[in-house]
Amino acid sequence: MSSIQDVIHKKIVERYDRVTAWFEGRAMGLAFPIYASFDIRDSGDKIAPVDANIFPAGFNNICPADQDAAGDVVRRYIKRHYGEPKNIALLCEEHTGNGFYWENIRTLLKIFTLAGHSIHACLPRDLSSPMPVSTASGATVTVSAAVNRGGDIWVDEIPMDLVICNNDFSDGYEEWSRGIKTAFNPPRELGWYRRKKFTFFQQYNQLVGEFADLIGVESRLLQVATDVFSPFDSNDPDSRSELGKKVDEFLAKTGAPFCFVKNNSGTYGLAVMQVYSGAEIQDWNNKVRKKMRAAKGGREVSEVIIQEGIPTRFSEPDGGSAEPCIYTVGDGLVGGFLRSHAEKGPDESLNSPGAVYKRLCVSDLLIKVADCPMENVYGWISRLGVLAIALEARTGGIEFTGYRD
Repeated sequence: MSSIQDVIHKKIVERYDRVTAWFEGRAMGLAFPIYASFDIRDSGDKIAPVDANIFPAGFNNICPADQDAAGDVVRRYIKRHYGEPKNIALLCEEHTGNGFYWENIRTLLKIFTLAGHSIHACLPRDLSSPMPVSTASGATVTVSAAVNRGGDIWVDEIPMDLVICNNDFSDGYEEWSRGIKTAFNPPRELGWYRRKKFTFFQQYNQLVGEFADLIGVESRLLQVATDVFSPFDSNDPDSRSELGKKVDEFLAKTGAPFCFVKNNSGTYGLAVMQVYSGAEIQDWNNKVRKKMRAAKGGREVSEVIIQEGIPTRFSEPDGGSAEPCIYTVGDGLVGGFLRSHAEKGPDESLNSPGAVYKRLCVSDLLIKVADCPMENVYGWISRLGVLAIALEARTGGIEFTGYRD
């Protein structure tokens, strides 16, 4: 029996010109972030993204062929939307102890250099001098201070023409960001200090409904049911009781065997809990309540989403589970990998310590789309995802400073 992936792949190939024309029509007039990534779940009966990151931090995990090809994709994106910027700042996260994050930065520096740009790694804070940071492979990345001078960003006493942001702005950096005029992509306002996951999934589910109609499949096969609960206080029994009621209603309505309760404004897999019934929430012990209270940077979790759980059909020889992650530049694909975890089952979140990454090369699509069902289907799910992000930004009135259509 064919999986839904095989069915969707065949229908996309048969209607490729029609699907592409529809996408281009929907994308007209929208601004796309320079990059994004999507965690995708494929149960065999359903395929959907369960997370969308506008500040992805795993470029080091995509295959070498895709890393090399990404230079041309980045060059075309920047030339189209920003002309010929002389100096580009790569704004980084401040958690300098994460060597794998800095391996990601090292890869991004390589990609932008391959694209022909002068790129400067920097932090949104004062530094007495450039700071060397070690990556997971033992290499070194040198990071400097990004200074806001009257709205213009300077790094190493050089004025920047464009800021590429790899800091997810869980903290809004209000003082540092005040009055910035330098072109900035992705916009700070898409950072987690104000972005809501629920908004993205609303846009995605609507778009994928149109896409499903176009290729002739049921939309539920590509959608992920998502609801929102607010206000939320994990320490308040009444709040947990109300959330539990909503979880039971959600499970009954969707028919899903389980769901995830997630921080509506969070990243790094923090404040995420798998739930099979509302009664579990009332029984959360102090450790779980503490986990569901704090997000990145010590921020309080005050709003959560309830999301349909989709088990993964991918397993590893050692008994672990895996899920595909796809990376985009603009509205095109640049790479991917399989995130696997030897200690997690098919129902569980795999974005946790102990995960390892295996290559998934989307550059194979350049050879022959018809021969690459996995890359084709997950690629289109991701392109729909980045289209949803562009609509999310427009709906929220968020501007891409300096962006030319």
